[in-house]
Amino acid sequence: MNTDNIQYKFKRHEQKYIVEEQKYIILEKELKIRCKPDQFANTTICSIYFDTPDYYLIRRSLEKPVYKEKLRLRSYGQFSKEEHVFVELKKKYKGVVCKQRIDISVDEASEYLSEGKRPSEQNQVIKEIDRLYNLYGQLKPKMWISSHRTAWQGIGEDTALRITFDRDILWRENQLNLEEGIWGEPIFVHGERIMEIKSPQALPFWLARLLSELEIYPTSFSKYGTAYKQSILNKTTNREGKRC
Repeated sequence: MNTDNIQYKFKRHEQKYIVEEQKYIILEKELKIRCKPDQFANTTICSIYFDTPDYYLIRRSLEKPVYKEKLRLRSYGQFSKEEHVFVELKKKYKGVVCKQRIDISVDEASEYLSEGKRPSEQNQVIKEIDRLYNLYGQLKPKMWISSHRTAWQGIGEDTALRITFDRDILWRENQLNLEEGIWGEPIFVHGERIMEIKSPQALPFWLARLLSELEIYPTSFSKYGTAYKQSILNKTTNREGKRC
């Protein structure tokens, strides 16, 4: 993946929505008029989330604290060991998201995140991740999640607007490496998409009106959090089934 135009640090407001298949079709027609495809318009995203042995980071996140943070390893597009991946630290404070990331080789990322061997490049992101490890101890891969993303960017006065749709979201708790391919348990089974609107200011009038007409409302949603809850439910169901 060409990383020349990728942003490595940003702060913005993000709002999520769950969009049903039929409503997405209507939304897409309007977006084709009001927006243009983002430079990374269609891509597959694979992420590995790191956490403590008892899943402290995601359990705390699900409690909706004022401040929370996540650490993940992420690849975009067709994975190749020759391509760089991203180590991302995502923080959220009072609804404002700050994301910092570095691009790094797969081997360097593995040695750093799983073995504690610091990469050759030292910067503020590395210092922030070191802080996380010093605070919580050695974090380990705990969840693999993939999705197919379609991305749109506003035009005219709305150039700062970015809208993404994630579909075919899968998760798994074993074989937690990017080389294993795309497979796992689905989060949705009826074609729903996660829409994320990223904007430094209020929504454009046309978009706010459209969402209101379609009765699409903001929601709190986390892929990792949802996958974690589904995993707990599966384990509970399996235990009860064995008892029966």
